[in-house]
Amino acid sequence: MFIVALSCKSTVSTTQVKPKTPQESVARFMVTEQVPGMAISVSKHGKLIWSEGFGYADITNKIKVSPDSTLFRIASISKSISAVSLATLVDAKKIHLDSSLYLYLPNYPKKAYDFTLRQVGGHTAGIRHYRGREFLLNKKLSISEGISIFKNDRLLFEPQTKFKYSTYGWNLLSEVIQTVAKIPFGTYTAKTIFEPLKMEHTLLDYCDSIIPNRTTFYMKRKSGGVYQGKTVCNEFKAAGGGFLSTSEDLVKFGNEMIHPKIISPEVLKELVTPQILTTGKSTHYGVGFFSYNTKNNSPKYSHSGGGVGASTLLLIYPEEDVVIAIVSNLSNVPISKLGSELEAFFVD
Repeated sequence: MFIVALSCKSTVSTTQVKPKTPQESVARFMVTEQVPGMAISVSKHGKLIWSEGFGYADITNKIKVSPDSTLFRIASISKSISAVSLATLVDAKKIHLDSSLYLYLPNYPKKAYDFTLRQVGGHTAGIRHYRGREFLLNKKLSISEGISIFKNDRLLFEPQTKFKYSTYGWNLLSEVIQTVAKIPFGTYTAKTIFEPLKMEHTLLDYCDSIIPNRTTFYMKRKSGGVYQGKTVCNEFKAAGGGFLSTSEDLVKFGNEMIHPKIISPEVLKELVTPQILTTGKSTHYGVGFFSYNTKNNSPKYSHSGGGVGASTLLLIYPEEDVVIAIVSNLSNVPISKLGSELEAFFVD
């Protein structure tokens, strides 16, 4: 493992047709996209083979990124973590994915259609996503309080007829988890996932707390350059996008999806098997994970994330036994493009 911090003022040519090394690929990407800071970690056969920090966690104070300690918002990769949290309760026979949400949350307002936990976790239940500036909400709410934002809205469609991405659906699942587990969602996830996997730098992003090693979060100006993003409170939507982590911790999590220790192989399969709509079309999404094939037709599980000051990507290749984690501190970065370039380097 090696760690190198590069300024996004790198002199690497952005016109080079094909980068010769992963480092060149990352440096060129950071220049083109004006990314202040980024960390990338890669494992093969469960061992780190590359882990590197680039640029700055804090531009003003020239604090460099370190992949083992700099905390980034992982945004919607939180859904994958929450899926495994849910899976532990499935293994314990306390939750059934094909049971109605109302079995666990009987007081949730009734809708025109019933829907299951699997449909909620697979974005096929019809629950809406953000509206307007809800994404930028800077109000400290509990998970239960956050449900009030959308609970009285009707479903967008009959469940299983369409795929509509919804972070709010994962609010509901975290309420299910903490209701069934009888302890707060964050506490349960820490005890069942972070502690056994030794993810010592993964935690909830509390907006009113001073958290050591948390990066500054940046936005990009249309005219060029970056600026510090507004403060937002994400803990009420923890399950869908509220965790902080490092690239190295995410690799540890990714390896759980290849060599499961805390969930059974049977339930893992449930999470990564794509749901099928009533039209017969695949959603390419199971419960908390996208599922596609590589160019070699081997399976790839993934999730990207986008938030205020965050563009992230987790790639898992079970047959090749490779995990790639990319975290950055800038919004609206085409992170999947970099993921494809790194896949070409590390996946045979």
